[in-house]
Amino acid sequence: MLLNFLDALRAAGIPASIKEHLLLLEALDRDAIDRRPEDFYYLARATYVKDEALLDRFDQVFAKVFKGVLDSEGVEAEIPEEWLRLVAEKFLSAEEMEKIKSLGDWDEIMETLKKRLEEQQGRHQGGNKWIGTGGTSPFGHGGYNPEGVRIGGESRHKRAIKVWEKREFANLDNARELGTRNIKVALRRLRRFAREGAADELDLDETIRGTARQGWLDIRMRPERHNAVKLLLFLDVGGSMDPFIQLCEELFSAATTEFKNMEFFYFHNCLYEGVWKDNRRRFSERMPTWDILHKYGHDYKVIFVGDASMSPYEISHPGGSVEHMNEEAGAVWLERMTHTYPATVWLNPSPEAHWGYSQSTGIIRQLINDRMYPLTIEGLDDAMRELTRKR
Repeated sequence: MLLNFLDALRAAGIPASIKEHLLLLEALDRDAIDRRPEDFYYLARATYVKDEALLDRFDQVFAKVFKGVLDSEGVEAEIPEEWLRLVAEKFLSAEEMEKIKSLGDWDEIMETLKKRLEEQQGRHQGGNKWIGTGGTSPFGHGGYNPEGVRIGGESRHKRAIKVWEKREFANLDNARELGTRNIKVALRRLRRFAREGAADELDLDETIRGTARQGWLDIRMRPERHNAVKLLLFLDVGGSMDPFIQLCEELFSAATTEFKNMEFFYFHNCLYEGVWKDNRRRFSERMPTWDILHKYGHDYKVIFVGDASMSPYEISHPGGSVEHMNEEAGAVWLERMTHTYPATVWLNPSPEAHWGYSQSTGIIRQLINDRMYPLTIEGLDDAMRELTRKR
């Protein structure tokens, strides 16, 4: 089975060698981990994967080869179906939705939620006040309210100003070949070639000239020619970005091919004080945004990829993030980013015709000095022109 696993990894484009395979066998022989499927998964991933961009590909191969092994471990009881089903989902007409009023501003909604948590004693569904399912209450899930806090469940109307649940996001896969050729062509506008580093490439023209001039073989070497542009790529994941996963994977794949000096980071909805490289560890292994601002020079180009669709509070208010209590508003961090990196653009995968209906999109657009472009070939072309413009 382990040899099949090695072959499957290689077939998926993960550079797994016999040396790494023997290292994994040695670790298992010495009982380096407890004999549990989950521990074996993390050991194998640490052994074989050397590039964060290959994590998602590794997970797909692991799930295919060891299908059923993890699922069969420790299953003792089934979750009753009625626990997972919405008991009283309420369907409202457009006219009924218009009649439902918001509680007010951010502070009032948060204060009301605090009171509900203190007062509520049991489960509720279909009402307009308590935390529950269905209905028109601003708290819970499965119903409708123009502004509220979604607690569990799935997003239906995209109107929650905060989300209370554990959410799992997937890493993007850079193996996607986008109708990618045209995206690569667009990205090539952002090229500035230079020869730097060790002289390890034969300079044929200079060798011929030197040999003719000297009268003997005069071999001349030069550094390899490569794209000297340095890029920071920030990718919005989860929530309303889920419909655009394939498009973002294609862009991610093309960018990792075209830019050797590229660093990528994930964020959710808006930039805050921390970003991450692995979505499974986005709470335990965050990189402070301050560190990025101080680590990478002002000559870096910056590309944000996101639909900019969120509650305006997520941008304008401290504590506005749907996932954590941010001490500073997202707008503050976006302003710091654009001030540090003048060459910054935002690529939006949602149709440009819809931008005017989203208040948050307008705010983001203003914060990045109107440098938002649709994630289309034409939009990419315009964005690359903007990044190459002299400042």
